[in-house]
Amino acid sequence: MRLNADLINHSLSYLNPLKERELDLRGHRIPAIENLGVAGPQDAIDFTDNDILTLGNFPLSPRIRTLLLARNRIVSIQPALANAIPNLTNLQLASNNLSELADLDPLKGFKKLTHLVLMDNPVAKKENYRYWVLWRCPSVRFLDFQKVKQAEREHATEIFGTEAEPTELALKIIGTKASSLDKAAKSANAPSTAGSKLSRIKLTDEERQRLQERIKNAKSLDEILRLEKELNEGRLPAGIHASDMMEE
Repeated sequence: MRLNADLINHSLSYLNPLKERELDLRGHRIPAIENLGVAGPQDAIDFTDNDILTLGNFPLSPRIRTLLLARNRIVSIQPALANAIPNLTNLQLASNNLSELADLDPLKGFKKLTHLVLMDNPVAKKENYRYWVLWRCPSVRFLDFQKVKQAEREHATEIFGTEAEPTELALKIIGTKASSLDKAAKSANAPSTAGSKLSRIKLTDEERQRLQERIKNAKSLDEILRLEKELNEGRLPAGIHASDMMEE
């Protein structure tokens, strides 16, 4: 069932025990998040037991502090999601399909996120999973219902270094994200699909090669994330377009 205005208007909205205005959208087999502007201001939204594949497509919603998305089919998180819901503090993502540590990088943008649940995702079985999450999301105080210890934060830094100087292991994990960007670059000239900004970028063979080289030679996490953001917004990074090379 699509998340349309009719479904939203006929769904229960109430004050939960935490005195939050909560919208109940449980169990409708919703495949995608859309049309939430119709819902009006909410503090919490319950998407439990749906078929959502991507966590994203929220309108600017500074009031939202809690999102419940257990038992969906989520495989990806929109890179700029934190810009739309900057005050998120509680995120429940148990029993989804997030598989790679690098898939969790968009969570870094949530500076107020304190409670995070990722158990029963394939990524939770990855080596150093807990330390990676704490390294990328230092504001988190409870991960998978377990309180974060200072010793865990310190060990995470030992394993992964700092954001400015990541370790080889951190760069290897970041390479997973780079690989996905490389695939995106290779498919930039493929037939367009609805709603894809990247698919509207038309590259020459030389431009595509320069983009792939830029991705492979990225030296830091920030550089990887910056490239990803520009591609997802349908923009070519500086120095990739043919006209940029002519100016040099």
